[in-house]
Amino acid sequence: MIDTITQSQLTDEDLHLLFNSRTVSEFEDVEVTEDQKRAIYELAKMGPTAFNSQPLHVVWVERGAGRERLVSHMMPGNQPKTEAAPLVAILAVDKKWHHKFEHFLPARPQMGQMYLDNPELAETTGRDNAFIQVGYFVMAVRALGLAAGPMTGFDTAGVDEDLLAGMDLSSLVVVNIGKGVDPSYDRSPRYSYEESTTTL
Repeated sequence: MIDTITQSQLTDEDLHLLFNSRTVSEFEDVEVTEDQKRAIYELAKMGPTAFNSQPLHVVWVERGAGRERLVSHMMPGNQPKTEAAPLVAILAVDKKWHHKFEHFLPARPQMGQMYLDNPELAETTGRDNAFIQVGYFVMAVRALGLAAGPMTGFDTAGVDEDLLAGMDLSSLVVVNIGKGVDPSYDRSPRYSYEESTTTL
């Protein structure tokens, strides 16, 4: 185990919160506030993306009719926890992210033309960078002392046609958010450094 105190600018407690927190399926009955939602976004938006592009769009789904519609598109095993979570976020890619270079890269707005001329490149670049932002989003949730349950087990086409209709968005990940209840089972194993890294 590395000595994180000497190798990190964060405390061991901070590192544990960010990287060793468990992905949970159960939450305490405590609402996530509007201030917490804003704080999650304000942290997550600062992570680097290509050209500062920020293609991720967050759709918050509170309890109610919208949540019921979302639950209907989740895989059966994900339905109960999504229904019960205090807050759920649909993380989606803005399909027109490349139309906004003058906003996110005002020093070089002309770069947008390259993507307008190549829709396939625009789509892959947008998705790649939105997925990077998904990681920042999960870490932001954890940094605020909340638990995140990210899931890809849902009908993306169904969510897009139902909850994201008319929004020029394509769903990527659904994240359950709240004050988590630690799982009673042991954590699944991670690959070792030797198994998962190569030095050239």
